[in-house]
Amino acid sequence: MKKITILIVLFLASTISFSQNSDEAKSMLDEVSSKMGSYKNMKIRFSQTLSNEEAGIKEGDEPPINGNIHLAGEKYNLEYLGNTFIYDGKKLYVINNEEREISITDDDLDGDDGFIYPSKLLTFYKEGYNFEMGKIINMNGRKIQFVTLNPIDSNSDIVKVELGIDAKTKHIYKLIQTGSNGARTIFTINEFKSDLPLSDSIFKFDKTKYKGFIID
Repeated sequence: MKKITILIVLFLASTISFSQNSDEAKSMLDEVSSKMGSYKNMKIRFSQTLSNEEAGIKEGDEPPINGNIHLAGEKYNLEYLGNTFIYDGKKLYVINNEEREISITDDDLDGDDGFIYPSKLLTFYKEGYNFEMGKIINMNGRKIQFVTLNPIDSNSDIVKVELGIDAKTKHIYKLIQTGSNGARTIFTINEFKSDLPLSDSIFKFDKTKYKGFIID
């Protein structure tokens, strides 16, 4: 449950020279990071789907998993798979509501396992990846520019990450992560709001709310 990925779809190699393509892709990612990083906070409602051709699992075979996250700087409050993840900038609290258990980790997860964590969403691409521009696809009346990120580490658990960026707003719309086992995890942002009148208490763990929970 601590491996939270946030992801996107469809890559096609370009006939443009790699260096030019790479520079264009990085420039777009920098613009997205700057735009979304300028907000005081963000609220994102998303859905997740899975597919794995090798295992005979097609996208849509299972209903989507829904979640929502509040972000402010590196702090976040994530509701996902019936669990709550609270990172206050120093500690990560993972609250398993079904099992009534809470685990506490010093500092956020560092992402050395190759997974993308919420607090690193806007900066994860800056190290360890090569970039390529993908297709522009019309999705629900929006022009979505895809950028493919290929891990430099050949032993990475991730084969590629594909980010779908709204060409008009410069917001992330889709994120697809393809694993070395052939599994594709697809996240779609269904609602995005920014600069909300948000209390900092949402990013703080309040022990009094979880009486009877086992704290690990």
